[in-house]
Amino acid sequence: VDKDALDTQVKERKIQEAAERARNEEFANEMKQNDKIMCMLEERQKNDIRNINKAINEFQKNFQKPETRREFDLSDPQALKKDRPARLSDDDPRCTVSGLQKFMGEDLNYDQRIKFQKEQLREWSLQQQKDLKNALADQKFADDLHDKYRIELDQKTMELQQKEEENKRAVCAATKDFNRAQAAEVAERKKLEKHQKMKDDMDEISGLLQGDLLSENPEQAVSSFGRHRVITDRWKGMNKDQLMAIRYSQKQQVLEKMRLNEEERRRDAEWDRQRIQAARAQLVLERHLERQNREYRRALDNINAELSQEQKSKNIYLKEEEYSNIPTDQYYAQFNTTSR
Repeated sequence: VDKDALDTQVKERKIQEAAERARNEEFANEMKQNDKIMCMLEERQKNDIRNINKAINEFQKNFQKPETRREFDLSDPQALKKDRPARLSDDDPRCTVSGLQKFMGEDLNYDQRIKFQKEQLREWSLQQQKDLKNALADQKFADDLHDKYRIELDQKTMELQQKEEENKRAVCAATKDFNRAQAAEVAERKKLEKHQKMKDDMDEISGLLQGDLLSENPEQAVSSFGRHRVITDRWKGMNKDQLMAIRYSQKQQVLEKMRLNEEERRRDAEWDRQRIQAARAQLVLERHLERQNREYRRALDNINAELSQEQKSKNIYLKEEEYSNIPTDQYYAQFNTTSR
């Protein structure tokens, strides 16, 4: 191990760490100095703003008083107290001979004033009549338009109801025809089954009556010693041909029964197919009716919304017309009252 090299490296590292600590301390001292400067600047800015606001308030207080404004006489609370009456007494020097303030009760402009007032009232009356006529015309037009829309809406409603009733009648007629056809088919099938059953019964009875057992065929009692001899103590059995005939008849009956079962299965399948088709047709028709009802309700909602919007617009227009019909002197009287 090179101990001198390691010592040199340790010394260099210590020197670097000392230099780093010195830089960090110098940077921290600089940051503290900057923070102090920032605090001093912020304090100075606050003092400047405070002094400026104080100077502005002093200037407004000394040179921008409310009584120095031009419109102060409009909002002076002491205006009525400061104002002088038009006439203090009979010896008021402002009441000169030409002023005629001492002759109470006289009105030199009475005729002109009355004429002007009558003319003004006539103009106001004509204006009000004109406004009333226009308002009535607008109201009549709006009512006619509303009646027209209402009639159209009623007609559309009646047409939709008529279509719905026609669809219902068509569905009922189709259902009745289908039920009638099914009932006829069921009756025909029962009739065929009954006829087939009677035929089978008659065939069975005929077979039993014509059989060797009930007819007591002599061939059953033939003895082996000769056909002219009869064995009386034996049962009258049947020969092979007879047995084969009976088996053949039973086989034919089994085949006929199987054929009948197959026909019945086919009829049931056809019946199920027709019933499913009728149910599908009924479902399609119900969906079509529901779709028509939704379209009718959507159209009815749109028309109601339009009528509501038009009614709101009409009310706003009538209110604006009502406000615009206020006479001029009443308007100025209200304005003066509000200003005071």
